[in-house]
Amino acid sequence: MGRYNALGLIETFGIVYVLEAADAMCKAADVELIGFENVASGYISVLVRGDVGACKAAVETGVRAVENMGSEVYSSVVIASPHQDIEKIISRYSLENLNL
Repeated sequence: MGRYNALGLIETFGIVYVLEAADAMCKAADVELIGFENVASGYISVLVRGDVGACKAAVETGVRAVENMGSEVYSSVVIASPHQDIEKIISRYSLENLNL
């Protein structure tokens, strides 16, 4: 995971809300946007990484941004010191792996 020692994730319903969350997260703290995944029936997850404090601040800000738009966050989490094998999962969601 390199210099990063935490992951921050938010899952909400709809691309507009997840884009608002991602924008707020990246503006609020020194985090790197990993990517996103349309998980099912319109639920979309966005993933960032950075140090623990930055990921906590980013997730809290992202959740507030979605709620301020009148929507709900289905789930959010900060994972401090994720196991190295987690990279096998999150690499699938990397922006570099998307066919844009």
